[in-house]
Amino acid sequence: MKKIFTFLIIIFSLTGNSQILDPVKWTTKVIQKSNTEFELIIDATIDYNWHLYSQNTPDGGSQPLVFEFKNAKGNYTLVGKTTEGKYIKEYNEIFEVDEYFFVNKAQFKQLIKVTNTNLKEIKIALSGQVCIDGKCIQEDDNLTIKLPEIKQETIVEKVEEKAVITDTKEDKKTTEEIITKVDEVITDSTNSNVEEVKKVETTTATKKEIKKEEKKGLLSIFILAFLGGFAALLTPCVFPMIPMTVSFFTKQSKTKAEGKKNAFIYGISIILIYLLLGSLVTGIFGADALNALSTNVWFNIIFFGLLVFFAASFLGAFEIVLPNSWANKVDRQADRGGVVGILFMALALAIVSFSCTGPIVGTLLVEAASKGGIAPIVGMLGFSSALALPFMLFAMFPGWMNSLPKSGGWLNTVKVSLGFLELALAFKFLSNADLVLQAHWLEREVFLAIWIVIFGTWAVYLFGKLTLPHDSPLSHISVGRLFLALLVSIFTVYLIPGLWGAPLKLISGFPPPMTYSESPYGVGNSQGGGGEATSVLPAHAHYGPHKIIAFHDYEKGVAYAKEVGKPILLDFTGHACVNCRKMEEHVWSQPEVLSMLKNDIVLISLYVDDKRSLDEKEQYISPETGKEIKTIGNKWSDFQITRYKNNAQPYYIVLNSEGKDISDPVGYTPDVEEYKTWLKEGIANFKK
Repeated sequence: MKKIFTFLIIIFSLTGNSQILDPVKWTTKVIQKSNTEFELIIDATIDYNWHLYSQNTPDGGSQPLVFEFKNAKGNYTLVGKTTEGKYIKEYNEIFEVDEYFFVNKAQFKQLIKVTNTNLKEIKIALSGQVCIDGKCIQEDDNLTIKLPEIKQETIVEKVEEKAVITDTKEDKKTTEEIITKVDEVITDSTNSNVEEVKKVETTTATKKEIKKEEKKGLLSIFILAFLGGFAALLTPCVFPMIPMTVSFFTKQSKTKAEGKKNAFIYGISIILIYLLLGSLVTGIFGADALNALSTNVWFNIIFFGLLVFFAASFLGAFEIVLPNSWANKVDRQADRGGVVGILFMALALAIVSFSCTGPIVGTLLVEAASKGGIAPIVGMLGFSSALALPFMLFAMFPGWMNSLPKSGGWLNTVKVSLGFLELALAFKFLSNADLVLQAHWLEREVFLAIWIVIFGTWAVYLFGKLTLPHDSPLSHISVGRLFLALLVSIFTVYLIPGLWGAPLKLISGFPPPMTYSESPYGVGNSQGGGGEATSVLPAHAHYGPHKIIAFHDYEKGVAYAKEVGKPILLDFTGHACVNCRKMEEHVWSQPEVLSMLKNDIVLISLYVDDKRSLDEKEQYISPETGKEIKTIGNKWSDFQITRYKNNAQPYYIVLNSEGKDISDPVGYTPDVEEYKTWLKEGIANFKK
């Protein structure tokens, strides 16, 4: 009985009337590397079943973790980037991107070099997102890391490492003690073994999922790169070199066996050259840096520019060539014969064909960089294997040469077609940047319109109605080209209904999500039969999910509710809140719920992860949490914590037109009937 009573007291102390969740506990320590170099280690202990998102989680998904070193200027410099431990990679069907997150625990490291020997502490502000099934919260915290005394003397390298452990929050100890007591009580209960088994099974399954997802991602990169290498073969820079190379091996080799051996060495040399390129990219930038590049706004814009540059080259605007002196020097080395000569022959192929292979290789490396890890190496293995295989096989079996088609204008058609594909792919990177910035320059309709024009123009080209600089005169089109023209035309027509709200599942993940558009369900489509509120948006309002009129500012929304005499649905949400999107897609879309949201209530959606800065005069220190309120998201998060003692999203409350609560708050409520009943009661309370 005493244990049960203690357990109830502990549970009450953890929950009580307050719903402020704190699922991540942060601790820090310092390892002194030299007199002025220190490694900062930040450990996160994550409550059971919660997910803390990585610094590298891709754009368009949940909010990545960000560390801001507040007092760096004039005191210390960062050496490299903040590294992190192994994360879990999982596809999110709502956001249509892979997400990277940690469970149970995570560790982050940052090396610094101190320039101010009087420095006593490092101040770090961190922001991110942590979620569990049903809710997400903003993880905003301030860490203070105490440094050991720095002696004012010359740097002594390789001193004995010294660890200084500090706790970043005094009140964390109390929480940890409570959690320890809860664990002790649960351990004594009959269900303890079941819980432990569940945790072990979850950990084991998680490790298997990580390996499975990694293999799946690398396999897809290999296959795409292999297809890219095959496409490179069919370009005017590479295809004509096949018979020339085969002729060299058959004439220079004294026996058939020697010819086959040399052809094999030649193929392996091609693979090694491209593997070296992939290794250099991974080695120079590093796996973590590649992930960081792929999720950075400015690098997405740079990738966009690179792909447009490559596409212009393929379309005939200019040729990307390496210096002729390189090719001449390598060609002279190839005359040496033997294994070294064959290696230089392979290098000569890479240099001479660069005007056609360069854009493909560049595109593959950009795409592989978005995956991170050893993806660039795997990509170059796939590309070079496809490129080398025909040279090896035709040199080993010269008789097969008779089955090859003759060189001609069709080779340039392949090159131009690759240009159209690269141009279309480029806009995916620009879309990533736009989604992160929430600039709404490249919304879904604009993205689809661009693709329709690109693929439509490609179809016109394939039908022979458009001629580009390096095309040969065309008296007729081949059957193969006709079939390709028909296929591209069908795809173009398939894209058009997307402007009116069609889901376009064939290209899921490429265009922006349905909610990121001028009209979430297409031009002129209310989708759901919920009725229309008004054809003209009120001042300061926006179209939210399902074309529901929504306000993103509390005061302006309340003012409008007073004007029209309607109750308010206050919606605490986030751009990167997956459970918020689930509610909007699966609950709000139901006809009766949608009708109430459009006609009977004023929706105020406050985004707690809005990173836009407040004006300086509007910034403040929260009396409730003591945190700096600098962004719009900080303001609404602090509003939710201060008024409702809650920091989870989604979070819904019905208010009257004066802004007073007239319903109990609810969180994630996937049951449509339950949510509909709750919403009806709130509206009924307003009418009383």
